[in-house]
Amino acid sequence: MRVWVDVTNSPHVLIFRPLIRRMEQRGHEVVVTSRDFAQTLGLLDRYGIPHRPMGSHGGGGLRGKARAMTSRSAALARMVREERFDLAVAHGSTDQPLVSRLAGIPQVTMFDYEFAAAMHHLNGRMATRVLVPDAIPERALARYGIRSPKLVRYPGLKEEYYLADDPPDAGAADELGLDARRVIVVLRPPPEVTLYHRGASTELFSRVLDHLEQAHERVQTVVLPRTAEQRDALKGRRVVVPVKPVDGPGLVLAADLVVSAGGTMNREAVALGVPAYSPFAGRMGAVDRRLIDEGRLRRLEDPADLLLERRQRGAVPAMRDPDVLLDLILGARPTGDGTPARPAASMDGR
Repeated sequence: MRVWVDVTNSPHVLIFRPLIRRMEQRGHEVVVTSRDFAQTLGLLDRYGIPHRPMGSHGGGGLRGKARAMTSRSAALARMVREERFDLAVAHGSTDQPLVSRLAGIPQVTMFDYEFAAAMHHLNGRMATRVLVPDAIPERALARYGIRSPKLVRYPGLKEEYYLADDPPDAGAADELGLDARRVIVVLRPPPEVTLYHRGASTELFSRVLDHLEQAHERVQTVVLPRTAEQRDALKGRRVVVPVKPVDGPGLVLAADLVVSAGGTMNREAVALGVPAYSPFAGRMGAVDRRLIDEGRLRRLEDPADLLLERRQRGAVPAMRDPDVLLDLILGARPTGDGTPARPAASMDGR
């Protein structure tokens, strides 16, 4: 098959890196399109993934988002008119599902946060198949028009799949010149340009940053900004800000704790056995609620609750087989009668 992968945000690079490699090993041709946002392009280049940059993020305003989506969708539509694709797949792309539907290409949408309503109302209806972690109940997605058999729920976290093939870079701490004798804290700011995040966690995150700066004699704080504005706001702070994209999982594994107002880096920490805190003040998704209930993730409301001490290193927890996700993705290709292949019952959480 000829498979189109749309990568529109930094975490998507890691999600699809092993899946692209495994698809190519199975003999499929993969074409990757990308969007200029956060560290997406730099990470694709760092990991040697060929890609076609198309469009950029529209910023925090609705008008800018609409303008950017219209422009990028038009460019993608021109591409698919000129080239043939048998299958399309993305994690939260706002462009690919609509373009694929109009072009008649089976499309697989993945996500792991159920409350991004504007995105899911569109993507859920346009997609051929929707893949989510089994922590998200089917009833939570019905209002978006996402139901079985279109909806497929896979076991565990997406991070447990993509980290299986690509162990974290052990040299990530050395790359930044970090002192292994001090407590290493990795911070990821809120995605302020995301509608469901806007204004929800910024104030608490700022307090966390102030708290860590007061302890800078024994604590090294590494901040991974998402935007140029966030990077500029960190100037003059007693923190380490990488000047180029770094191996995120490698940095997480080197850390003693992670504080992320987004979801992916916290879940990478959970998968790698590193203490993780979420200062997210918005509506908590089912995946994070499950991790909190299991004691694998801590919800942070007061920066003073951070346990600033060296953690005991041990073996990395067992990961999951990426072929499970890959088979679910490739199974969305139509069968002989024109309908998508039905996934195995054990994979849809029922």
